[in-house]
Amino acid sequence: MPSHFLDISLSEQLCQLWLDDKLLFSAQVSTALNGPGEQEGSGCTPRGWHTIRARIGEGQPVNMVFRGRRPTGEVYTPDLAEKFPEKDWILTRILWLSGLEPGKNRLGNVDTMRRYIYIHGTPQSEPMGIAKSHGCIRMHNQDLLTLFDLVKPGLKVLIHE
Repeated sequence: MPSHFLDISLSEQLCQLWLDDKLLFSAQVSTALNGPGEQEGSGCTPRGWHTIRARIGEGQPVNMVFRGRRPTGEVYTPDLAEKFPEKDWILTRILWLSGLEPGKNRLGNVDTMRRYIYIHGTPQSEPMGIAKSHGCIRMHNQDLLTLFDLVKPGLKVLIHE
């Protein structure tokens, strides 16, 4: 087990950042409604060891809407949500994950990075602690901003049941 890593528990819907045996950060999250799984197109949250491939969105305002990992210039509002009630909003910041285990969450049809699995912001109205996403790990924006400032690309991430 690395001494500095992000631990994401699917059963507890919890994200924790550890340095040695010290807890640096903890927040409720929302992972996949479809449960755990690695297959492309499954809508599941992949398990195993990952790394943060990229930190995206630094300097953008809270609630900035992202599409294709790019800020759209549009800021999320309840009015915007009413126009697109089924949208899975990617807001504020993105931590793009890449699998580290070939055949499990890396390469082929189980590649986390190619599946565009992120830790990302979501509207405050979305519940945490309940599996509801399309595969990504959702987090309320203020929690994500705190975490974003504590992590760098290359940090190991363990996603488990």
